Amino acid sequence: MKVLVLGLALSLSSLSALADVSVIVNPGNSSAVSADMVKKIYLGKTKSFGNGISVAPMNQDGTALADEFNDKVVGKSSSQLNAYWAKLVFTGKGTPPAKAPSDQAVIDFVASTSGAIGYVDSASVNDKVKVVAKF
Repeated sequence: MKVLVLGLALSLSSLSALADVSVIVNPGNSSAVSADMVKKIYLGKTKSFGNGISVAPMNQDGTALADEFNDKVVGKSSSQLNAYWAKLVFTGKGTPPAKAPSDQAVIDFVASTSGAIGYVDSASVNDKVKVVAKF
């Protein structure tokens, strides 16, 4: 019985850990952003939005939301993505996105930077930023 209760409690807690991820940009950015474009931005394969503005991606640093974003959007685990970027940095072919410690730090960066893109828990979104995709 204890095992059943423990299993149920763990299942419920893991469901609550999965949050909707909102991809956000600066409100002044009028470009359309597809899921494929977001993936390419976070893999360093796209350097600007459709309107020509240079992209400034912001990642979250070691959060559960970052793991979820990497899995759902980029299609790689966090360790695979770290290895991917390590190879690009080592060969001089790329620089990984900057990292922020929290949703609020990402929102503040995106709100103050015209070409910024980031992701946050959908519950954290406010009117300082524009949501372009949800996963």
